[in-house]
Amino acid sequence: MENLAKIDPDIHRTIVLEIQRQNETLELIASENHVSLAVLEAMGQPMTNKYAEGYPAKRYYGGCEYVDQAEELARERACRLFNAEHANVQPHAGSQANLATYFAFINPGDTILGMSLAQGGHLTHGSPVNFSGRLYRVVSYGVRPDNHRVDMDQVRDLALKEKPKLIIVGASAYSREFDYPTFREIADLVGAKIVADIAHPAGLIASKLIKSPLPYCHAVTTTTHKTLRGPRGGMILIGKDDENDLGLVASKGRKKKWSELIDSNVFPGFQGGPLMHVIAAKAVAFKEALQDDFVEYSKQVIKNAQALAGKLVDLGYDIVSGGTDTHVFLLDLRSRNLTGKDGEQALEKSGITVNKNMVPFDAQPPTVTSGIRIGTPALTTRGMQENEMREIAFLIDKVLSEVHNESVSERVRRQVLDLSHRFPLYTELMSN
Repeated sequence: MENLAKIDPDIHRTIVLEIQRQNETLELIASENHVSLAVLEAMGQPMTNKYAEGYPAKRYYGGCEYVDQAEELARERACRLFNAEHANVQPHAGSQANLATYFAFINPGDTILGMSLAQGGHLTHGSPVNFSGRLYRVVSYGVRPDNHRVDMDQVRDLALKEKPKLIIVGASAYSREFDYPTFREIADLVGAKIVADIAHPAGLIASKLIKSPLPYCHAVTTTTHKTLRGPRGGMILIGKDDENDLGLVASKGRKKKWSELIDSNVFPGFQGGPLMHVIAAKAVAFKEALQDDFVEYSKQVIKNAQALAGKLVDLGYDIVSGGTDTHVFLLDLRSRNLTGKDGEQALEKSGITVNKNMVPFDAQPPTVTSGIRIGTPALTTRGMQENEMREIAFLIDKVLSEVHNESVSERVRRQVLDLSHRFPLYTELMSN
């Protein structure tokens, strides 16, 4: 970063400080990860200069020969990784991927059935403050009060009563696998399309450690960071898209496949020129995820989440649904007389980064919450395993047991630094 340091020392300083922050803290936010140096290099290169509206071999600009090759590699690798027939790698984020998919399947004002944000869902699954809640009539399903698993009886009853045109399966704060076959049965029962949002578990699904939704859904959306460990961005996948598929619809006198409709809703529907440097970085991340060591990494992500959750249970904490099948779990702090905001702030001060999160049937507002969300992708990338997770559980317990004790916070911060230094991150960049 020599040129940056000369041209803009202020921005250079903020980047160096951010590298230092990531290197010297424990990142437990479930939606964050640490990309490889190869992914970083792919993002910081001259493809950022290229306008490439359209798709490979169908661009609205000249000079796209090499960015076409990059996008084709990203699409082919994504399809191979998820056993999909079609991939659109242009969405800038998961939200844009969802927006384009909704517009391909339904019209504004139609009814959608998605998981309640208050019980684990995502903003784009029908929150009233989001486009999904403003453009569509939203009906929300949730979890059972006895085990905090998705209430499939409720899903079926709501679908039969409300007749949604689209059912969304996915979450941002749910630690269990989804029953995709039953969701598809319910969707077929009421004539609804079904979309799975796998933004969180995408890497685990790519590694074939948890069930894939592709055989059951008309489309699958995801981000490319989180467990997939790529650059920040989105993607849409189609599992099957042939002339016998239900996805064929009439459009201007001819039939279009769902993939064509989805592509046209990404561009020109909601986005202009794609970010070709990011798409190149997506291709790199997909290649990394196709390697055997990524499967081992994904296995360790789950082992770490289960070890961390298990030790916290041993220490007397309440885990929503009792544990996790994936990379993430929710810590319910109500029995400790703490709010999620209290926990997040105290842990961050001690060098442990989490985010406050609502728990099922939470009485606190979203700005306060009663829980914190914890995930293990980033620490697993650094090489930490079960022993470190148990060590971290003790550190979390120390902080949450005395959230206002400055000496405890300082002592834990020193222990966090010691642990972080045993698993250095981006040392090559620190020297720059």
